[in-house]
Amino acid sequence: MSSVKSYQLPAQSAFFHLNEANGILTITLDRAPLNVLNLAMLGELSEVLENVVSDESYAAIVFRATGKAFSAGVDVADHTADKVNAMIGTFHRVFRLLASTDALTVAAVQGAALGGACELACFCDVVLASDRAKFGQPEVKVGVFPPVAATILPWRVGIGRAIEINALGETIKADEAHRIGLVTHVYPLDDFENQVDAYVKTIAALSRPVVRLAKRATVDPFRAALLAHLDQAERLYLNELMNLKDAHEGLSAFLEKREPVWAHA
Repeated sequence: MSSVKSYQLPAQSAFFHLNEANGILTITLDRAPLNVLNLAMLGELSEVLENVVSDESYAAIVFRATGKAFSAGVDVADHTADKVNAMIGTFHRVFRLLASTDALTVAAVQGAALGGACELACFCDVVLASDRAKFGQPEVKVGVFPPVAATILPWRVGIGRAIEINALGETIKADEAHRIGLVTHVYPLDDFENQVDAYVKTIAALSRPVVRLAKRATVDPFRAALLAHLDQAERLYLNELMNLKDAHEGLSAFLEKREPVWAHA
């Protein structure tokens, strides 16, 4: 295993705190107040991941967040017709990179993880949640659907529950998310950070190449199918959904702070 790094993590970021120690890379979302993911933030995240997902010196990549919310998701303003291709391309690049890494991916969700943030959490191998966390894919309520959730949720929670979450825009609490398999562990909010630290230490105490090989042995047969599903969901979003009047009406209504008037077309 090579320990030589050819990439230096950015010293500063407007969107993240980045830290590496004991084979663990921690990416902490830090865009107050709700850690909304905009195009610039997603671009920077993609750049970081591009340079670290194949780095064998990492046993794990951990996502954390400052504030009460993990994240309210991708900025709705970046879903509009003039930005949607760039947004989908940049956002989905994050998941294609995460799907390629042999490092464990861990999401530590202390509060709300909605929309694209729920997708980011669910796509990780391990989801640690506080008992105050909640998860949801409300995209359908603004006239769109979540392609990444459409891809990953059937693997995590089964096809029926995945349809319900994605097609009805349901939001669920941490205990229910744990019951259906979306969340790995739930901890009390007042001790959440300590519990996450302890969990990460259990990873750091293990042999990094062995952890990576164990993950690879488990997920390798499923990677191609997962990415093929994402490709299909992305085409459906861009080529069919974005040709619907209701998609543009839903997004406009949200940005204009009014109720949508569906044309059902």
